[in-house]
Amino acid sequence: MQQSTIQFQSPSTPHPQRGNWRVEEVEALFALPLMELVFRAAEIHRQFFDPSRVQLSTLLSIKTGGCEEDCGYCAQSAHHDTPVEDQPMMTVDEVVAAARTARDNGATRFCMGAAWRGPKDADLAKTLEMVREVKALGLETCATFGLLKDGQAERLKDAGLDYYNHNLDTSPEKYADIIHTREYNDRLDTLGKVRTAGLSVCCGGIIGIDETRRDRAGLIAQLANLDPQPESVPINQLAKIEGTPLGDAAELDWTEFVRTIAVARITLPASFVRLSAGRRGMSEAAQALCFLAGANSIFYGDKLLTTGNPDVEADRQLMQKLDLLPLESPADISEGDN
Repeated sequence: MQQSTIQFQSPSTPHPQRGNWRVEEVEALFALPLMELVFRAAEIHRQFFDPSRVQLSTLLSIKTGGCEEDCGYCAQSAHHDTPVEDQPMMTVDEVVAAARTARDNGATRFCMGAAWRGPKDADLAKTLEMVREVKALGLETCATFGLLKDGQAERLKDAGLDYYNHNLDTSPEKYADIIHTREYNDRLDTLGKVRTAGLSVCCGGIIGIDETRRDRAGLIAQLANLDPQPESVPINQLAKIEGTPLGDAAELDWTEFVRTIAVARITLPASFVRLSAGRRGMSEAAQALCFLAGANSIFYGDKLLTTGNPDVEADRQLMQKLDLLPLESPADISEGDN
């Protein structure tokens, strides 16, 4: 893509970063007229980022299926009868080859996911070489392996891991409707271990799981009140999969997804806000409005763990239409006047 020389203006009054959002305040943001909400989010986006740049991540399932958890949205749960077949852990060479392809296609971050409640030490040991080899390719590294035990985050950090993903999924009030095999505080405990080890946090959630708008506000408030706020916030729209309890969830209007992106940008101003699962079902126009509302990261490639994703060429074409450029490295971040 041709490099842009366009300069952008940041608003003169910086938007404050806060860690004391009340759910009612976040609900009030959701209730704003859509165009007003998107406008406010776009202004804040420009204070912290160059709005013409999008960070590209690729996600690979290195071990698929057979998970002990019963997450109602997940095709990899051993509790659900889904079309997803269990697959053993990939080899280091297979993972490195996939990472090299992702890098050559423009990705700057490579995320590795494994279907575990949490890794046993022997399982984790097998992933450390993967992390080291992917890091050697010049990529940022990310892992999502479930709940971590004491010392495991430090081992990942020492191997060269940059980010650990562990989503909150939904509000504390909605959580027990979706997952029964772990508690909300289990997730917060793992996030604490990740921070203590000095890793960056990737933490977001899922919408379209038959939650209310207040649940969406509760999720965003939880994320915004993490201290410090997550560096990366993936916003997923439920990819409905036959055989899961949420396979027949009600359709979520696309404008509610845009609202969620905008509210995330306002409340998490310095975080990368990522369009994640569900993007395959979104029109180009809806994605464009999400970028305007402050999304500045996407999963890039043809698959997200077990569900489809827009292919690389389609994403390139969309970015060209919208005059968006890939973020080449973390150093490309432009933080306005901050």
